[in-house]
Amino acid sequence: VQLQASGGGLVQAGGSLRLSCSDSARTLHRYAVGWFRQAPGKEREFVAAASWNGLVRYCADSVKGRFNVTRDTVVDMVWLDMNNLKPEDTAVYFCAADRGTVTNPTRNEDEYDFWGQGTQVTVQG
Repeated sequence: VQLQASGGGLVQAGGSLRLSCSDSARTLHRYAVGWFRQAPGKEREFVAAASWNGLVRYCADSVKGRFNVTRDTVVDMVWLDMNNLKPEDTAVYFCAADRGTVTNPTRNEDEYDFWGQGTQVTVQG
């Protein structure tokens, strides 16, 4: 598994971005996928997760109603749609794959087996 998060950038507050998570080995459909973020000087935190088939999806309370996680097992991609972005959303965003509980994705980062390089999201207020 070789994960890659992409789609980050600089956006004004209130704007939107779509992050993508891909696997160069095209095995992403086997795993639950989580999105995490880490802001400067802060610990990495859970953002959203999706089961292997996308039927179970949820977001952290801090982004609920603004962010949405989706996936397509045919194209083997997972997306994080981020709307109404706020300066506090500024962070490096990572996607991760969990080969364990693929039907019930976890918010616990220790459960994730594979991590990709992050993508920077900067929101100017």
